[in-house]
Amino acid sequence: MPIAAVDYNHVRLTVSDIATSRKFYDDVFGFEVAFELPPNPDEATKEALGFLFGGVIYKFGGGLLGLRPVAPSDDTFAEDRAGLDHLSFSVASLQDLHDAAALLDTLGIEHEPVKDLGDAGMAILEFRDPDNIALEIAGPNS
Repeated sequence: MPIAAVDYNHVRLTVSDIATSRKFYDDVFGFEVAFELPPNPDEATKEALGFLFGGVIYKFGGGLLGLRPVAPSDDTFAEDRAGLDHLSFSVASLQDLHDAAALLDTLGIEHEPVKDLGDAGMAILEFRDPDNIALEIAGPNS
């Protein structure tokens, strides 16, 4: 009998520079922080939050998204290797996709134009994070 999974719980991305990645994800998505190591933690707090590896975990409607800063500084993501291809987030409307493209423009983040996927009933906006991780925003195409 297969596992009776009902939804995703979390995704954690390995990043090379937590300050750079944190700024990017804060500026682009503005997710609420679920877990992070506070400034000047005591040993018990360090131990309890050791699973963060010095990173952060955000919470939003889709679940949890973590940034784990353990990649070498010269490493970069490639979707053609085993593992993650891309990470896609949902928005409610086509206007939200265009608003997302405008925000990326304001932030100086390169992206593809909003693409209408026709009969699939959706449109997408593709871009990359500072570690070259492929990100996508998906929404209805009308």
